[in-house]
Amino acid sequence: MTKDEVIKKNLDLHSEWMKYTFENPDVFDRIPKGAVLVILPEDDKELYAENYSVLEENKRKGIPVFVVTMKMPKPQITNIEIIAA
Repeated sequence: MTKDEVIKKNLDLHSEWMKYTFENPDVFDRIPKGAVLVILPEDDKELYAENYSVLEENKRKGIPVFVVTMKMPKPQITNIEIIAA
């Protein structure tokens, strides 16, 4: 997986996480101060491994880590209509 693919997929995960936090703002009370958010996708083994390495690296440095597991979001399909003038 390329670096760009990792970034794109993590941005998709982060977007879903943000939607969840807007609906469940009390989750912020559970995040330790200064913690790094790591999202582990349940259905993407390659990205899971990439993100897990970030988790391990932060743990080695003594940085608190807040771990979320979730499924990869499904892309929303939008109808696009082109109307010629």
